[in-house]
Amino acid sequence: MVEGVGHAVDLLVIGAGPAGARAALRAHACGLKVLLVDENHDAGGQVYRPLPAGFSRSAGAPRSTEARAGDHLRAALRNAGVDCRFGHKVWNIGADLRTDLIGPDGSVSWQPRALLVATGTTERVVPFEGWTLPGVMGLAAATILLKSQNMLPGRRTLVAGSGPLLLAVADGILKAGGAVAAVVDLASRAEWLRALPALAGRPDLLWRGLQWQAKLRLAGVPVLYRHGVHAAEATNDGLRVQVHAVDATGRPLADGARRTIEANCLAVGHGLVPATDVTRLLRARHRYAAERGGWIAETDEDGRTSVAGVYLAGDGAGIAGAAAAGAHGELAALACAADLGRIGKAAHANERAGLLRSWTRPARFGHAMAGLMALREGAVAGIAGSTIVCRCEDVTRAEIDAAAREGARDLNQLKAWTRCGMGPCQGRSCGDVAGALLAPHAGSREAVGCFTGRAPLRPVSLAEVAGDYTYADIPIPKAAPL
Repeated sequence: MVEGVGHAVDLLVIGAGPAGARAALRAHACGLKVLLVDENHDAGGQVYRPLPAGFSRSAGAPRSTEARAGDHLRAALRNAGVDCRFGHKVWNIGADLRTDLIGPDGSVSWQPRALLVATGTTERVVPFEGWTLPGVMGLAAATILLKSQNMLPGRRTLVAGSGPLLLAVADGILKAGGAVAAVVDLASRAEWLRALPALAGRPDLLWRGLQWQAKLRLAGVPVLYRHGVHAAEATNDGLRVQVHAVDATGRPLADGARRTIEANCLAVGHGLVPATDVTRLLRARHRYAAERGGWIAETDEDGRTSVAGVYLAGDGAGIAGAAAAGAHGELAALACAADLGRIGKAAHANERAGLLRSWTRPARFGHAMAGLMALREGAVAGIAGSTIVCRCEDVTRAEIDAAAREGARDLNQLKAWTRCGMGPCQGRSCGDVAGALLAPHAGSREAVGCFTGRAPLRPVSLAEVAGDYTYADIPIPKAAPL
């Protein structure tokens, strides 16, 4: 069933996390007709994710800071009367910004005057032998289980990778009554200490991190700094994980210590990658910034991209964290309102100054965390030839190396020759690592480029697109006169 075709709005916001939701609220307050779209059943995104429909919080269970912030954000959207379409996935956007969605009632198209992209990030996992085994999951998946499903990822979980999510997941597991086998961190203690000046700008988050570390010590959880996962194998009881000492680039040390850890689950993640599928589809200009997460669309300070009418906000514009994302979303919405003539120059300049101040301090903290999560070249170089890199199409490191030796010099060539990035995720999971593997042959990550954005942005079936369309609906032209 086609819900509607060509509905008009001033601004369509894709993504209802902190950046998108606050952008929608600000644009609505400026008098714009706004539509907020998200695949999930309610607003909040990954950080402020709500409980699933039908779930309820246990009586007397403490509510986290993120839960309270998420409830406040969702209440603000309801009270403001922002038009929200949850459970809708955007699968195509035209050059005129016409946006095609699939929702519970079928397909629908909207024609906005402007588009604000707040699709956040995807999680990066640097592949290792056994990373596709049952029981191995991303840190983000473990977070969803803990926050949204009230479930432990495993009875005894090994937490590994890089960045602050390591401590957050380990703390969540302990709080839920689970056991943490160990925390394996690619960063060193010295790297965390060097980040302290930036962390001091958010004393609340710094204090929370110190509390997490104290809880781990009290629980007797080993924390292995400057270590990475070498391989995982299945056992009768779960997983046997080998971890090894690494250098500053993440490369395994030839004479480094190696140990084996038994666990039911391995939760692993090596940082976040800005989601660029929409901006690549619209052919916006992009640049590579390792310290911001990888490829990001070029924007001005207010989120304007190189494509007229398209704005970008939140971590999709470069990793800065949830606390900064909200202010960044409001900045982009304010710029859109000014560009569409809904607010004057003086009002825009006055409100913009306050939002920039609100963004600066948390962004400094977020940028420091992004630096700790940046992709480490040595970790990529250490991937074994037999290891699967593109799990959708089972493309191995050896196949990528072979394509490079035969002349593949950019990601689109690699995709055509090996099918890497051609599966359901369209390269969201493998593109960053595949690009890093190809870069030494091409000369740089900029030379390798990124996968060309194409529709559909999300997997959709022909039945979803066609709806109730039948052969009887096909117009048959009259026969031409003889």
